[in-house]
Amino acid sequence: LVESVESGGGGLVQAGGSLRLSCAASGRIFSINAMGWYRQAPGKQRELVARITSGGSTNYTDSVNGRFTISRDNAKNTIYLQMNTLKADDTAVYYCNAVLSYDRGGPRYMYWGQGTQVTVSS
Repeated sequence: LVESVESGGGGLVQAGGSLRLSCAASGRIFSINAMGWYRQAPGKQRELVARITSGGSTNYTDSVNGRFTISRDNAKNTIYLQMNTLKADDTAVYYCNAVLSYDRGGPRYMYWGQGTQVTVSS
């Protein structure tokens, strides 16, 4: 079973700056189908920021296209989100998400990380 989905790398940065988030899933995992980052700002719904599949396909929400890059290290069950040219509107709690299986052909399970705060000052 998954022992943890841990994320980190958030913090306070000025507008125009950069941050890099990381998220690692650990445990007796057979395969990770997809991992991604979601964010939730105060008073708003949680939204998808970026997602990457096991095959490397990516998709981004329009507002971060060209500024954020998601990547993954399959050997480490880890994903990264490089965030450049940050804006005040990017301020939110960022949550890592993992969809995985414990055995071949088995059901898929979804896990969430604990969230990491990203604050962009204007």
